[in-house]
Amino acid sequence: MSESYRVVVTSEGTETELSVPAGTTLRDALLAADCSPYGRLSERANCGGRGLCATCGVRLADDVAADHWHDRLADRFGYPRLSCQVTVDRDMRVELLDDKLVWGGREP
Repeated sequence: MSESYRVVVTSEGTETELSVPAGTTLRDALLAADCSPYGRLSERANCGGRGLCATCGVRLADDVAADHWHDRLADRFGYPRLSCQVTVDRDMRVELLDDKLVWGGREP
């Protein structure tokens, strides 16, 4: 039996708890659970999880090391993390961005 982790997703004031197999990308886990990280305009027009379009941004409650160049900049300047570049390797809390059109905005 493979290991799985608890991922709590917050969106529009509700919480959804997921059990995600270790090694799954956060984007894939969110999409499989019908918790899309995309805004309404980027739901169909995105790069498919290759880290190129920056439309699958989410806020992570926990400190997860940034391996992708975009995520290193996001950490530095307060932008959302790319869910396609986060591998689920621990329990985590994720906030979906409710007011996102295409890209997520900076933290206030």
